[in-house]
Amino acid sequence: MGRVLRTRTWPVCLLITLFIHGNTASFNMPSPWGYQCLDYKCVKEENTGVVGLTTLNECKLTCGASSSLWPKPQTAQLGKTTAQFLPRAITLDHVSPPTVSPLLLEAFHLFLNNLDKHHPQYSDKTVTWSEPWDPSVSSHMVQVKVTIQQPDIWLTLLTDESYQLVVETSARVTTVTIIAPTFFGARHALETLAQLIAYHETRDNLMIVTSATVRDAPAFPYRGLLLDTSRNYFSVAALERTIDAMAANKLNTFHWHITDSHSFPLNLESLPNMAYYGAYSSNSIYHPLDVVHLVKYARVRGIRLLPEFDAPAHVGNGWQWGERQGLGKLAVCVNKEPWQQYCVEPPCGQLNLANPNIYKVLSEIYREMIQLFAPVDLFHYGGDEVNLNCWNTTEEMTSWMKAQNYGLDADAYYGQWSVFQEKVRQLVTQAHGGVEVPGILWTSHLTEKGRVNKYLNNTKYIIQIWTTGQDALIAELLQKQYKVIFSNYDAWYLDCGGGAWVGEGNNWCSPYSGWQKVYDNSPHAIAKALTNSTHANLILGGEAALWTEQIDEEAVDARLWPRGAALAERLWTNPSTGWADAEYRLIHHRQRLVQRGVSAERIQPQWCHQNEGLCYA
Repeated sequence: MGRVLRTRTWPVCLLITLFIHGNTASFNMPSPWGYQCLDYKCVKEENTGVVGLTTLNECKLTCGASSSLWPKPQTAQLGKTTAQFLPRAITLDHVSPPTVSPLLLEAFHLFLNNLDKHHPQYSDKTVTWSEPWDPSVSSHMVQVKVTIQQPDIWLTLLTDESYQLVVETSARVTTVTIIAPTFFGARHALETLAQLIAYHETRDNLMIVTSATVRDAPAFPYRGLLLDTSRNYFSVAALERTIDAMAANKLNTFHWHITDSHSFPLNLESLPNMAYYGAYSSNSIYHPLDVVHLVKYARVRGIRLLPEFDAPAHVGNGWQWGERQGLGKLAVCVNKEPWQQYCVEPPCGQLNLANPNIYKVLSEIYREMIQLFAPVDLFHYGGDEVNLNCWNTTEEMTSWMKAQNYGLDADAYYGQWSVFQEKVRQLVTQAHGGVEVPGILWTSHLTEKGRVNKYLNNTKYIIQIWTTGQDALIAELLQKQYKVIFSNYDAWYLDCGGGAWVGEGNNWCSPYSGWQKVYDNSPHAIAKALTNSTHANLILGGEAALWTEQIDEEAVDARLWPRGAALAERLWTNPSTGWADAEYRLIHHRQRLVQRGVSAERIQPQWCHQNEGLCYA
């Protein structure tokens, strides 16, 4: 256990211990402070021994119906006492379909690993738990019983992610009963269970609430986070860390904006020239095995990997090889200057609709992407920010438009853009074995006022809204019965609020959206303000987007978290209350994310975490 040093000179008989673990030593002194729960706040007081006080972690577990839980469950009742135990004392008993059992066992292993991360000396997947002297702790058992009723092993928009969780303690046994229709609900229940367990600061063991009843289900089926890996490359390890953090918040869709005009980092076996010409370097490439690995990695954490291939704009680098291979110019305006005339940001590039060979190439891209991300229940086509001046100043495009008697006005180009979109939809369907895949498109010129139902079928496409939350277009889309996903940039673009990267001043979508604004951005409230109806049947959910012009993997955690957690509670719970009622829990949850290895941004000084309610403006 280590050496105990006792001193004779400290006042009030303080005991100072020096714990030696390998080559490291920690100086440990008992705290003069303790906590009691008053009006659902953990109040810090001097521990005189007269009033029974708890540690901060124990108070957080037991002060309020869901004081330690994030996102807040739909209903929860928690006990006021805890039982202490060692991690090795947890067992699993489960009843599940044979196809589900391997996933559940892997999810349970992840759950156990997350419990080890509660330990303040957790490092490199190893931790030493000191054997407690109290035999009631070393003998206490935690039995987790899981029942899964359906054989679903892949997430869809119709997947039932609900669960029930009950904790009961009798004598030296705590029994946790989880009942869920699907693996995904059971996985969420294990995440909730991990939040009903905490590290005991003075005993070097874990504690669990002795009783709890939680009934829970998400408010929205689509709860997403977009990461752009074209503008800056992110390692597989960084993507894994992001997926881990998403799982800790019950987000369920990792929207992978994998390519853009800046780079093409995806190595396709049938089209090796795409990455050869388009990757930043040979070390900045996602290989097929990387994608397959990440699809499986995400699934066991309750997350779909949503592929996006953005077109016909947002292409460029990676497409320069066509003429050398006898396919003609596949993309136009690639890296063209001055960029301000041909695209929204450098470098420029759009597909050459006059060249039918683009469909041969796209067919191969879609075929491989569908295979790598299989099974695919959604596909994102991108489809925004087409610059008509690019096409209208390209000889191939203008000659082709004239030859077909299309004209050179905006409506003519929009018409050909919509023809392109229908052709690529058919290519994706073909790549998916002839089965239609629901497609997602960003709001664009095709969805502007009075146009959307002319160009896009509301049974074929889901529209992802990235305009402001006050845009009248939202009302038109809902009134015309389009299913939508909210990503309004005035609240849910997490790259906003930085300095400009192509000049001086602030970036285009400033100001920065704090977690409070992220939390209060309610899709239902936006819809009701614009249409006098929540349109709950059409709003699938929402997604925060992190575009990475100024962000790489060194900075990604702080940009995403804990604001991504605020998004998660909005989409899981859809609370009727505002951010102020969630602040204590989010500050505590941020600490938990850091324990999990996520470098989440600080919200307040540590003093505020230890003195709840004293940091209000």
